[in-house]
Amino acid sequence: MRQPWRVAVVGGGIAGLAAAVRLRDRAPEGTEITVYEQSGALGGKLRTGSLAGGPVEFGAESFLMRDPTGAESPAVALARRLGLAERIVHPTVGQAALVVDGGLRPIPGGTLVGVPGDLDRVTTVARPAADADTDGGRPLVGPDADVSVGALVRSRFGDEVVDRLVDPMLGGVYAGRADDLSLVTTMPALARAARVEHTLIGAVRAAQAAAPRAPGAPVFGTLTGGLGTLVEAAVTASGATIRRDAAVREVTRTDSGWRLTVGPTRDPQRIDVDAVVLAVPARPAARLLAGPAPQAASVVGELDYASVALVTLALPEPALPELSGFLVPSTEGLLIKAATFFTTKWGHLRRPDGLALVRASVGRYGEEAQLQRPDADLAATVHRELSAVLGTSLPAPVDGHVQRWGGALPQYTPGHADRVAAARTALRAAHPNLVLAGAGYDGVGIPVCVRSGETAADEIITALGGSAR
Repeated sequence: MRQPWRVAVVGGGIAGLAAAVRLRDRAPEGTEITVYEQSGALGGKLRTGSLAGGPVEFGAESFLMRDPTGAESPAVALARRLGLAERIVHPTVGQAALVVDGGLRPIPGGTLVGVPGDLDRVTTVARPAADADTDGGRPLVGPDADVSVGALVRSRFGDEVVDRLVDPMLGGVYAGRADDLSLVTTMPALARAARVEHTLIGAVRAAQAAAPRAPGAPVFGTLTGGLGTLVEAAVTASGATIRRDAAVREVTRTDSGWRLTVGPTRDPQRIDVDAVVLAVPARPAARLLAGPAPQAASVVGELDYASVALVTLALPEPALPELSGFLVPSTEGLLIKAATFFTTKWGHLRRPDGLALVRASVGRYGEEAQLQRPDADLAATVHRELSAVLGTSLPAPVDGHVQRWGGALPQYTPGHADRVAAARTALRAAHPNLVLAGAGYDGVGIPVCVRSGETAADEIITALGGSAR
């Protein structure tokens, strides 16, 4: 009689939990799933906490409602699978601003992550280079090439468009810099258009025209009760055994699968399983792959990350503008790189006591030294900079919280997609029952992580015999 499958999911972030749910749904009945999480907290960068007696997100705050094809995003599909669809809510204020010359200006419409499709619409915040975006008689990007977003946009629209528009918008997502980030990985729709179009304006417009549009449909969503409810529901639905504070220190090949070495060096456990999903960041993944898959380990180990801090303040009845928040170009010289007015942006967070919740993101790639400041110093600097940008003296906060995310956001340099694909191909050829999942490889955002975990689970099912339910 065939024994039940035993699958280890290393990493209890949303990618690992999505993999566990997919395995429970599609693997043969009786499959034993164990999630190993090195820390005591599940959910990775999804963390709902409390501030001044009310809920607040200390990590990711929302997810995209649609995927690039126009279908509901994997995050929405997972919420539906977990019985949480009725909890999805949308921003009540969508307009955001840029900090330009110390003050706030509305982000111009008609851009693709800050890259304009109409140069006249961005002149309120940046002066595009005159006559630089000429038709050279060939596509902007070669069929197999990748370039940095900053290099492409600077060559066509000039420095101000990058520095004041594209860089802060990409920085708000990746905590990186446009000049270092891959076009193919961070802006795939524009990359596809750039392989055909001869001008950047043409490529932006082609990418916008190809995107499915539903007028009035919400772009972002979150969950009442916080995104922590998604984590809790996924744990329950997976039926997995959850091992917190369980560091997987080694993965070695056996005749029938894998042996995990778990726990402290002086008293380790050795656990045999049939397959492994590595849903951990690149550096720990590289350490675990070094023995069984050194080629994949060398590629994965080169991936880099940015660290950030999220500073949330509870302020008594400040006069905030009717904006969802603002982004800050690095040229403005502020510590803050982005701010969200939680209780303005999200109607369900508005409080009867009148307190306003404001969160600022601090830290860009290469600026880790800024994050060495004590919590109180970071909070005081954020309060001072918020007052300066808003042009008013904000009241002293009644409560605050500093959440530090070390090595949180992957930095996708040009060629990232090809390198990861090559590493996965080599890994799949040698060890089809050992797979990678997560933001370090496939992109940031809850929907991408959910899809990455689900894809990894499907690969494991195929590798173990394909007898899926």
